[in-house]
Amino acid sequence: MIINATDLKNNLGKYLRAAEREEIIITSNGRKVARLTSYQEPMEHSSSETVMERAEAYTLYPRKATYEEFLQISENSDERFEYINGEIYLQASPKAVHQQILGELFGILYNWLKGKKCRPMLAPFDITLRRNSENINIVQPDLMVICDLEENINEKGYYMGVPSLMVEILSEGSLGKDSVKKLDLYMSTGVREYWIVNPFNKEVTVFLFENNDVLKNSTFKKEESMVSYILEGLKVSLQSIFM
Repeated sequence: MIINATDLKNNLGKYLRAAEREEIIITSNGRKVARLTSYQEPMEHSSSETVMERAEAYTLYPRKATYEEFLQISENSDERFEYINGEIYLQASPKAVHQQILGELFGILYNWLKGKKCRPMLAPFDITLRRNSENINIVQPDLMVICDLEENINEKGYYMGVPSLMVEILSEGSLGKDSVKKLDLYMSTGVREYWIVNPFNKEVTVFLFENNDVLKNSTFKKEESMVSYILEGLKVSLQSIFM
């Protein structure tokens, strides 16, 4: 499929979904300038015997599975998994920079939301997102803001609602999943706002979703302060989170 850059910008959600099925060539001023394709997680490698065992486990993922198979695997393992579009993803152990950024963001949101109905929650915390009755997904966002917690606790004590805001901090192994697959999933299942935090170039991109599409998006750089579309009045200096 060949599309132009303007069409991509105006129909981002549509083409993210299409990229999982076929390669998309993007043109600008009549020239082919970029390619949008489905992303596959890279395998990890290490000479350490212990890490090698871990890497061998990673070669099994992502893997296709039914929802019932995912539940069986996750319930009988100490590992952390996500289930997106019929595939199981094994969650890597976060690095120090990831946890430092996560701690700063959680502290900012905790203080700003104190006394309000909405509250921030940290991973590991399973979130169930349904595109429809047959397409069930389980994710563990790094950080989320939940505004309907009391109304959506099931009989087993699990939260079954849809967070208003999701935050993912990119790592080497999650670039495609967080930037493409989760962007499309969150956009399609009722999440209102999504932050993609990029520690490599020290930027944060904020997406506002409406009617299963991107209504607005902004990218903020380290010298700037980011703002939220739905948490009116919240302003975060990026220098405070990218130390």
